[in-house]
Order: sequence, then C-alpha cells, then structure tokens
Amino acid sequence: MSDEEEPVVVPTGKTVHYGSLEASERARQSGETSTQDVIAEAKVAGNINISESGHFDLEAAEAESQAELLAEFEKRKRARQIHVSTDDSEVKATLRQLGEPICLFGEGPAERRERLRQLLALLGEDAVRQKRSTPADTLKVKDEDNITWYHEGPASLKEARFSIAEFSIPRAKERVQRQKQEKMLPVTQKNARLQELQKRVRSITNDCSQIGDSRPLSYCSFSPNSHMLATASWSGLCKLWSIPDCQFIRNLRGHTCNVGAIVFHPQATVGLSDNACCMASCGQDGTVKLWNLVSEEPVADIEGHAPYRVSRLKYHPSGRFLGTCCFDNSWRLWDLEVQEEVLHQEGHSKPVYDISFQIDGSLAVTGGLDAYGRVWDLRSGRCVMFLEGHLKSILCTDFSHDGFHVATGSEDNCVMIWDLRQRKRVYTIPAHTNLVSMVKFQPNHGNYLVTASYDGTAKVWANPTWTPLKNLAGHEGKVMGLDVTSDLKYIATCSFDRTFKLWVSELPGGL
Repeated sequence: MSDEEEPVVVPTGKTVHYGSLEASERARQSGETSTQDVIAEAKVAGNINISESGHFDLEAAEAESQAELLAEFEKRKRARQIHVSTDDSEVKATLRQLGEPICLFGEGPAERRERLRQLLALLGEDAVRQKRSTPADTLKVKDEDNITWYHEGPASLKEARFSIAEFSIPRAKERVQRQKQEKMLPVTQKNARLQELQKRVRSITNDCSQIGDSRPLSYCSFSPNSHMLATASWSGLCKLWSIPDCQFIRNLRGHTCNVGAIVFHPQATVGLSDNACCMASCGQDGTVKLWNLVSEEPVADIEGHAPYRVSRLKYHPSGRFLGTCCFDNSWRLWDLEVQEEVLHQEGHSKPVYDISFQIDGSLAVTGGLDAYGRVWDLRSGRCVMFLEGHLKSILCTDFSHDGFHVATGSEDNCVMIWDLRQRKRVYTIPAHTNLVSMVKFQPNHGNYLVTASYDGTAKVWANPTWTPLKNLAGHEGKVMGLDVTSDLKYIATCSFDRTFKLWVSELPGGL
C-alpha cells in the first residue's frame, strides 16, 4: 500500500481502500451523509430522542432539590413537635377518625404511633378536631335514617290484633300458673321423671317404614288426634296415612309442582268438622291450598304470593289465622274467617323460610335465608327480639311448650337455643354434619328436642343439658322433615329416599 492510500471506515462496518486522497475525501463526505441519514431515521422511529428546547438548567434543578429538602426538614420538625399519645387504643381511635387503617401488616404499637405522627404533620393537628365536628344537618339525616317506621294497616288488622290479644292473655295466665305449680314439685320427683323419660327415649326403635311417593317427601305432619299422618311430596301430591299401621287413606290433588309443607288445623280431628278447612299446604309456585278430610280436591285457594315461592306455613294456635313464608322477603298473616290478608310483614333482607307460633298465640318467630331470626309480637306488630348468631341460612324454627325457649336450625349444621326472658342465645348444639332441616320440641312438655338433617339422621337431645339421647338412623337419603304425635307415642321422619318412618319407644309410657 502506498503512502497516498489510507483505510477509511464507513458506517456500514466495511473497510474500503481508496487509491488517492481525493477518493478519501469523497468517502469521508459519503460517510457523513450516511450517518446523518441514519440519525434522522432513528429520530423518526423514536429510538433517539434529542430535545430541541435548549440546554439542561443545572441551577434550577439544584434549587428545586434544595426546596424539597427544606420542606422535608420542616415536616420532620413539625412531626417532632407533635405530641402523640402512648396509649395504643387512643392511637387506633385517632387513626379511625382520620379515615386511615388502624393497623398495617406487621406493624407494632411504636410503628403505628410514628405513622400517626407523620399523618398529623402532613394534615395538621386540627385534622382530628375537624373530623370530630360533624355538621348538625348530617347528624339529623343519620337520626332520620335510624327511625323505625311502620305501614298503616287496614281496620281488619286492628281487629285481628285485638282477637289475638283476647285469645293469648288467658292462655298465658294458665301457662304461668301451671309453671309455678311445677316449680313447687320436689327436685327429686322432677329428676326421677326426667330420668324415666330419657330411658324411654333411648329405647326408641323403627316401628314402620313406608314408601310415600314416587318422588322425594318434603314434609310430614301428624293430626291433632295422632291417628293420621299427612305427607307432602315433590310430585305435587299430598297423602293421608293411618297411624300406626301406615295404611294409605287418600290422595290430595291440586298442586302442580313441589309441595313445601302441609299442616293440620289445631282443632282438626278433635273438634272441627271433617268438611271444614282442616289442612293447609303450600307449593313452590306460590300456591296455598286448603283441604278438608273428605275430598281429594282443595276446598279453597289463597292467592297473593305468586310468582314467589311459599316455603312453609303454620296455623295460629287459635286456628283463625294462617302464617305463610314467602320468598319476596316477607311473611303474611291471613284471617281465614274473613278470607283476607291482614298482615304483610317485612323485616328480613332475604326470603323468609320458616315460621312458628308460641303456644299462647301472642308471639311468632321467623327464620330467613339472611341467617337471622326475628320474634314478633302479634298484638303490637313490633319485632321484640333479634336472633343473631347463625353463620348461614335459618331453615327451621320451633317454640317450646314453656313459651320462652326457641330453637332454630340452620344451614351451618348447628341448632341454637334462645331464651326470650334473657333475650339472648343460651346454647349452641353442633347437631349434625349437614344442614338442619327441621327442629321440634316435645309437645306439651318440651323436655327434649328432635332434629332432622341432610346427613340422613334425626337426633333427640335432652333439655336443658342438650346432651344427645338417641340417634335415629335408617334413611338412605336426606331427612327432610319430622313430627311428634301429641300423645307422645310416635315420631315420624320423611326423607329424600321417598319413604317415611315411624319411631316408637320399646318401653311403655310414650315419649
């Protein structure tokens, strides 16, 4: 290579040799042009960002940084001058008033105190006082929201409440007088009775098993004279059976879908004519039908629930009124004498599933799918007790014969016992391994409680210790319902396996 030749590197990455200085100059100019083109293309593509607005002002940036530093020092100075309580509960209360979380993950009392100090330094010490001072208008609105209000009822409701009061007050006096007499009995005598009863309960065996329908049985109920059993089925049929031989008597045809419950009038078979309205049943389509003991067809329909489901219904102890539970989050009270709805009671936030009446007739308890129960005074219309404690839906309720104990069964597999005198829950029974579908106190005494469950069993529990006395196992499916005869001779259970069973004590004396 001669002295006039020199290598020139162009942006393409290749080394090109030119034979003269003139050629080298041409290559240099070509390389600069190519570099400028590459830079221009990179700018357009966004790979190179070159500001066209001048140079970076170091003095302005330094001044801004110093201002931020001074502000931080001033904030720390204010924080050191703020006095924060060393009581952790007061610190939490102040944080709550400021709308801040009272505790962060892994935060201890010292860190929480320092966090409050920093917040007050940022917001100012007057922030807490400003939060505490709520405008009077806001307080007035909140007070108005908390006022309990009631619908104005018809004249027939007032008459119904007077009727219930006239019926219940004498019965309450008789009940209290009877309880006073029982209290005067010697303790040894009462204990001997309980021990004898529990001995008979422990000897319960399966006396009869009968296929009740081609589809699952959803409910069963004994007649007041204990000689008949009514069953309800998902096929839409209700059936009557003789007791104790379990012989079929009659079909009750009228429902076109699942029947939720069928119950007897309190005076049916003991004082009421067989041609009168002796039974009532409800269906999933919102129909409620009334039946006598003679015909296969319903004698009357109660309309007003459709299209909402009616899950359960019960007769008032007087027999004049019928309570129904509806899936529109309400329960209804129907006056069967005047054939109209006298009460449409709201109060639950989800569908009302079951209702029971106190033996005096003055109170009613409802259980809802909102996991709460409510005790209602039928004479005034007020909710006198709120039953809060279940974790899931309440599916069944029952009043004890003593008038002040209530049992509720839930989807959380538990049964809770409530005392209306103490206005609280007195016991929780972890009764079953699946939801509790039915609860029933011993009629006329209340010395034990029978529960049914979707775990396929029914159980008997002693009152007041709530210890298990007997496990009634034998069904191949969920136990949907149960009942106890008023003469205390039989317990009936009906199941998803389409059968119902009669249970009887092997020892004389009944249950």
